[in-house]
Amino acid sequence: MSSDDLTARARIRDAALRQFGEHGFEGATIRGIAQAAGVSSGLLRHHFGSKQDLRDVCDAHLVDLLRRLDEQALTGHGNPVAAARIAVGPYRAYLARALVEGGAAALFDEMVELGARWHAAADRDRPDPPSVAPEVRAAVSTAMALSITVLHEHLSRALGVEVFSPEGDGLLARALIDLYAHPVLSAEDARKALEEIERHENP
Repeated sequence: MSSDDLTARARIRDAALRQFGEHGFEGATIRGIAQAAGVSSGLLRHHFGSKQDLRDVCDAHLVDLLRRLDEQALTGHGNPVAAARIAVGPYRAYLARALVEGGAAALFDEMVELGARWHAAADRDRPDPPSVAPEVRAAVSTAMALSITVLHEHLSRALGVEVFSPEGDGLLARALIDLYAHPVLSAEDARKALEEIERHENP
């Protein structure tokens, strides 16, 4: 594949990320994506085939970015929450649309898989055993992290600053770190809460 082909593919992919984010999967068109990328519809179909194939490539691009950020985090320069926050930042419009429409499954699943590894590693240093599997906690934490993308307008209003601005991004990072560093429940409070749940489950 020539360098021109690689450049065209990247332009088409990036245009698709913008068009899907702005118009949604159903509203975006092959013609509109091609025009935004500065290529013909025929060239787009040559590189990617159908619109669904193109969305799959967009998802795969985000998954690849997340994996690279996770590899960096493994060297001690981050954590799964920070990696996810950084990964979705430039693509928040695309991701917000995709999540509402039931898409972005590949990215969600990758975040769960990476998160489960982090939880499992952290469990080795926990004084109290977790009550649910790492995969369950990773799925819930992934949903919570990605909800920021969908609810960013409400979050920005509550914070008093646009959450995707440099100032808002820094405030969000500090809030996430503080939440993870200082649990709301003590080990004793958590034990009592679990016992209460078990009483309701087994009356």
